[in-house]
Amino acid sequence: MDWCDDPNGKCIFWLNGMAGTGKSTISRTIALELAEKKRLAASFFFSRGKKDVSHSRMFFTTIAAQLANSLPVLRTFISEAIDNNTHIFQKGPREQWNQLILNPLKNAPTQSIQLVVVIDALDECDSMEDIQFILQLLAEAKDLQTVRIKIFLTSRPEIPIFDGFRQLSGEAYQDFILHNIPFDTVNADISTFFLQKLSPLKAKHGLGTPWPDERIIEQLVERAAGLFIYAATTLRFIRDGIGSPDEQLSLVLSATKSPLSATEHLDGIYTTLLQHSVLGTRGYQECEELAGQFRQVVGSIVVMFNTMPARNLAQLLQIPPTMVSRTLDSLRSVLNIPENETQPVRLFHLSFRDFLLDSQRCSDSRFQIDEEERHTSLFRQCMSHISQLQENICDLWGPGVLITEIPSDTIQKCIPPHIQYACRYWLDHWRLGNTMEEDIKTIRQFLEQHLLHWLEGLSLIGEVSNGVHMIIALEEIISVSCNAR
Repeated sequence: MDWCDDPNGKCIFWLNGMAGTGKSTISRTIALELAEKKRLAASFFFSRGKKDVSHSRMFFTTIAAQLANSLPVLRTFISEAIDNNTHIFQKGPREQWNQLILNPLKNAPTQSIQLVVVIDALDECDSMEDIQFILQLLAEAKDLQTVRIKIFLTSRPEIPIFDGFRQLSGEAYQDFILHNIPFDTVNADISTFFLQKLSPLKAKHGLGTPWPDERIIEQLVERAAGLFIYAATTLRFIRDGIGSPDEQLSLVLSATKSPLSATEHLDGIYTTLLQHSVLGTRGYQECEELAGQFRQVVGSIVVMFNTMPARNLAQLLQIPPTMVSRTLDSLRSVLNIPENETQPVRLFHLSFRDFLLDSQRCSDSRFQIDEEERHTSLFRQCMSHISQLQENICDLWGPGVLITEIPSDTIQKCIPPHIQYACRYWLDHWRLGNTMEEDIKTIRQFLEQHLLHWLEGLSLIGEVSNGVHMIIALEEIISVSCNAR
């Protein structure tokens, strides 16, 4: 927090670290502290696979809305900017930044308090070009005179982000490499985490004293190798596994003895977790069947562009809900499965996704996810759903009805989440899959028979502008494909 308080410090503070080093935990903690002190100007937490926060389209408008709320003197200027340009929400990031944020900050009365904008996981924004452009625009905040704004930003140390910072003046930012923190400091924190989180299980399950003992804590810390995600995943495996905590702990300790790298520590616990929780001691045939269900269900979750509840996932994949629930229930150590069935299923951490998609890291081929194959399968499932769209799908009472006049529950009932997903993302899955000539024929047939039905569906769910972009992109792709032949 010292950096945030330094009036002469850099405009952007970049906290970068490898997967699993606790960046998001730190950013959320800082955001809460700033909010308590009424110094949090705005925050945005990117997250891959979550519709509105996996891209930059709502980034600047969200920041502007929060600035207007946290700094009332800006409301008039932001409101005027919207009144003068009613289509500002459809404009590019440069115009949104200038009109909704930079100019209001320049025109605002001088403020004594220094505010902070927190941006978490910038690397999870789905466009590398947008990432670099965001950095360029944010750096312009260093020239503000009346309102002092600083940006606290976290990300993985990926090359496009490094390149984005290299294009900035050294006066604009300061970076801090999280994984360069002395190992003793990190290990002490992880040791404290294990002690505090495992100790309550002792009384609950009638385990011996001391449990866990000092030697076991040391072994767990050694296996964590500085990765907080290893510690968190191990805790959930011990606490929520199918066996007793003592049995689950023994499984962890019997896993890879001497990994060669920090990543292999994490890969070892993921492999142990999958083999034990998904397959257990079942016979060969049943294990093959369960592994296939895992690749279908979890493989879809890790490559999908938006999350959805388990029951809607079953509808999208056209498989029994019991198959989905059975698969997911065995993976509570790595998947966030809410008690409320209307809430989406999410990964606890993207490192699990990275593990499953990397054949070098996922050594058990039964759990490896073929990304192209999954995209192809999802494309075909999407096409199956949207090819059943019909005219006037919501049974509206007449032509010319405004979207705002249609109850939202009517749209949700007539176009449930899995159909909405199919309407929005079928082309993205096609582009990333390993599709064949037959798939192009299917697309042509769909456009001939259901183009207007699809556009009507997109309009009802507020995605018609994306449909236009999809048609333009599709025309270019098919044109290239035809010329190549």
